[in-house]
Amino acid sequence: MKGMTVIVKKVTELMCGVIFLYGIYIIIHGHLTPGGGFAGGVIIAGSFILLILSFGSDFLALKKEETGSSLIESSAILTFLIIAVLGMIIGGTGVFFKNFLPGGTIGKLISAGVIPLYNIAIGMEVAAAILTIFLALLIYKDEVLK
Repeated sequence: MKGMTVIVKKVTELMCGVIFLYGIYIIIHGHLTPGGGFAGGVIIAGSFILLILSFGSDFLALKKEETGSSLIESSAILTFLIIAVLGMIIGGTGVFFKNFLPGGTIGKLISAGVIPLYNIAIGMEVAAAILTIFLALLIYKDEVLK
């Protein structure tokens, strides 16, 4: 697949960065506003999917493997579990997912303890998972259509 017209490619170049930054904004501010890791991860994956759709599958030199996104997905899940275990160890009470960071002023960006860290890990995992599903559908479409 070669991609779309020059106009679509230029608009995609302009918009993908904005969409990606908006996804990061949703992840980081997830404890203050509606959103969080899942919603931000879907938005970030959408920016990558938009790039692939407008520039074509040759843009990423896709092969029959999704190792890059699967590696990010696995490392995000591992990060999530490490933060949860650290809460059990550092928190001292033996409670899984215990908040071990100090709370801040309510309504400020640094005010939720470990919740933003969980949002970042979930956002990475969701973005990588959705991108992996999209790449699998794109790579194996010929085998599915037979």
